[in-house]
Amino acid sequence: MSEGRKPRGHDEISSSYLRVIKDVFSSKNILAIAITTSMITLSDMGWRPFWSLYLKNELGASIAAVGLLSMIQSSERLLFQLPGGILADRWGRRKIIVFGTALRIITPILYLFATHWTHVFWALLVNGATSIYMPAFNAIIADSLPETERGAGYGAYRMITSIPRIFSPIIGGIIMDSFGYLEGVRIFLFVSLVVNVVVTPQTIWMMVVVAVLGSFGTRMVMDFSSIYAVEIIGLSNTQLGLVSTTAGFITAVLALPGGMLSDRFGRKPMIVMSRATMPISLFFVTLSTNFQQYFIVQGLNSFANALGGGGGRGRAGGPAWNALIADIVPRVKRGTVQGTIGTVTGIVSAPASMLGSFLWTNLGPQFPFYAASLTGLVGVLVFAVTVKEPKKAKSVELPIDRG
Repeated sequence: MSEGRKPRGHDEISSSYLRVIKDVFSSKNILAIAITTSMITLSDMGWRPFWSLYLKNELGASIAAVGLLSMIQSSERLLFQLPGGILADRWGRRKIIVFGTALRIITPILYLFATHWTHVFWALLVNGATSIYMPAFNAIIADSLPETERGAGYGAYRMITSIPRIFSPIIGGIIMDSFGYLEGVRIFLFVSLVVNVVVTPQTIWMMVVVAVLGSFGTRMVMDFSSIYAVEIIGLSNTQLGLVSTTAGFITAVLALPGGMLSDRFGRKPMIVMSRATMPISLFFVTLSTNFQQYFIVQGLNSFANALGGGGGRGRAGGPAWNALIADIVPRVKRGTVQGTIGTVTGIVSAPASMLGSFLWTNLGPQFPFYAASLTGLVGVLVFAVTVKEPKKAKSVELPIDRG
């Protein structure tokens, strides 16, 4: 055997593999992206292999329809990739990644509400839009790898993020055989929803949860309150109009003081007071038996709404609520976060009025108000326990030149 470079032994190759993996994942950027990608893959590969069967057997899609949906999905992903790369270079990669990951939570929700294959189109459109962040992902990985080990780095990243593909599909197959395509796919869609919540900053997603709970509860009774007031309590139309006028007056007059109080005493106390008082007032509606009592209860509700915690009339935000988001979220991401909260809240809360009508019809007129009150109070508890208000920076007083 001619002398020269000796072949490397097994131990040396293993040591080299471990060194590359250690070097690659010592970067916080790549580690965060790898964990996010692995979690998404873990949930998605549980149902993706069975998606066509789900469309055909549960949503009534023909073979041609399955092909059409596949073509739409592939085309949308291609269409969003180029704009994603351009926007990542122009506006910054982190902004695009936040936007794309925020959109991901909408897709499984739309899939869950689909009862026919034609309903899947809108979910595919949103799902295609989420791919807008992939060029930014790839660019951050490239920038975080040493130039001399970029090939090995990509290989290590692909190896780690592909591990969920080994066992997730077989788990999915077992679940499909056990529960059927309908329940099996929905189980994994719920898992995907949870994963998309987890990979986004906790405080913001907790505020999304609180906004959804508050809005869902309010919308459960919003359109039935006037019916309850007139037909159950016995108000006249004039009295109902007076209650609404007074409520608008209270909210308008106290909105500015409410915002000023949140600046002075903190956002979180005002939001807790506001979001706790509103569901309590909904419960007191069921105890009202005359105009005077209903007037006082709705006045209390308007006072809570004026404190700025959000949730009134099904809206996600108020002055104190919006100010807290501005305190937590960096300036460049506030529009995305506000849009995400509003979109998710609107989508998830959409069926609330149907649930309210079901409770009214089958259990009694008071039950939508009971359910709305309970839902709102759960949201307050989640907010009080999980959301932390950032510390305010102390203002610096400039010396006054007295001449």
